Amino acid sequence: MTATVPPGRPTGPASPAGRVELPPGATPGDPRFVNEDLLPVPLAGRRWTTYNFAALWVGMAHNIPSWMLASGLVALGMDWKQAVLTIALANVVVLFPMLLTGHAGPKYGIPFPVLARASFGLRGANLPALVRAGVACAWFGIQTWIGGQGVFVLLDKVFGGGWADVPRVGGQPWTLWLCFVLFWALELAIIYRGMEALRRFENWAAPFVIVGALVLLGWVAAKAGGLGPLLDQPSKLGWGADFWPVFFPALMGMIAFWATLSLNIPDFTRFGAGQRSQVLGQSLGLPTTMTLFALLSVLVTSGSQAVYGAPVWDPVALAAKTDNVFGLLFALVTVLVATLSVNIAANVVSPAYDLANLAPRLIDFRTGALITGVVGVLVMPWKLTATPELYIFTWLGLVGGLLGTVAGILIADYWLVRRTVLDLAGLYRADGPYWYRRGWNPAAVLAFAVGGVLAVGGSHSAPGTGPFPEDGLIPVLKPLSDYGWAVGLAAALLLYTALMKRGGAGRRSARSS
Repeated sequence: MTATVPPGRPTGPASPAGRVELPPGATPGDPRFVNEDLLPVPLAGRRWTTYNFAALWVGMAHNIPSWMLASGLVALGMDWKQAVLTIALANVVVLFPMLLTGHAGPKYGIPFPVLARASFGLRGANLPALVRAGVACAWFGIQTWIGGQGVFVLLDKVFGGGWADVPRVGGQPWTLWLCFVLFWALELAIIYRGMEALRRFENWAAPFVIVGALVLLGWVAAKAGGLGPLLDQPSKLGWGADFWPVFFPALMGMIAFWATLSLNIPDFTRFGAGQRSQVLGQSLGLPTTMTLFALLSVLVTSGSQAVYGAPVWDPVALAAKTDNVFGLLFALVTVLVATLSVNIAANVVSPAYDLANLAPRLIDFRTGALITGVVGVLVMPWKLTATPELYIFTWLGLVGGLLGTVAGILIADYWLVRRTVLDLAGLYRADGPYWYRRGWNPAAVLAFAVGGVLAVGGSHSAPGTGPFPEDGLIPVLKPLSDYGWAVGLAAALLLYTALMKRGGAGRRSARSS
């Protein structure tokens, strides 16, 4: 049975590679749904190569929070083999929805919120866009706080302790707030220059951060007397009954770490020279570099346990243990580059487009980036990374469940309902095929609600470790909470596909307005 909503025809000429652009003079003019940043990238502007996508992922993967993910698993009781296996498997899993949603970028040149219009409707697309923007703003705050904190710790060592011995504001030294604000301003200054500046920055930042991580590994290995003590730290969980209750929620947390990008990856792939560039670049860049970085992270954390008697899962705190001024300055620069690299690409680009989609007449890409910066401060990100339990299980688990639901709807609509065929001009017109009911597709809203409840309804916390009841928000759903991302994606994908193919909530089609 075919979809109730006709898939439409690609608007404009298609290149031999199957890429589509708007014909000359066919720019949609409805200011409610169009501005310069939301329009499709012309074919001439789609020139990111395999290296650009691989470098993008290398730059994003090699950052302090992803280091804290891997070393946090060691802190939770895994040995290095268990931690690396968990992260490698998670990144192979999340690569598939990444490639599926990324396909629309090189083909149509559209960002994530415009792609979401095909499934949620021209107005309804603001629902997933704002969910994604809210998550990105929180992530921006987390990364900025970690980066500013890293600069503060290392400068304190450089200045011999006087940097921190100052009056406190809001419970923190005012110099820490200064580092935070300066780091925040530097990030927004780079992204304000646009996507081409980001591409150039990622190209050289990626190899620099790899070198920094290898230097830190060499230093810890030397202190531990070689790599042997790093690899000998045993698992506190074993491979039996104690391991699996930690493994599955940790796996979902690792998937959730990049589940954000599995939604808005079209924001980047829209600049791709073709499908080969984005597929090869992402396949080479994401699982390989995340696994390599995970290996470096757990080796260094295991080494810190051998040297200091307890795992030091924060690389900044570990680097601060050296008294070598040159080493401290090198670590400081590495922290700056690594955090800038991921935060700008992963957490500013998406909400900038998402907020522009909310009010195209008032918000462009640069204004959206500034709003992201403000919201990222207001969420008080320092609380989210206080412990590995809160960071991995509560924050990432909750986020992953909601984002998996949106990913399921996008994949179902683009691949199963429309077979990758979109009416490009119709994505910008209220009289086009994606208007549904007053701009909303009830099938997508219902699938999002059902998938979201199943994914996060059972969220629970151990006493004193998180914000949720011990028995779960909805106790009957508690067994599903450890698999939130997978549950949300599968439930939303199946329900949305069934509704659209049966003609239920999605009956209004291109012929209704």
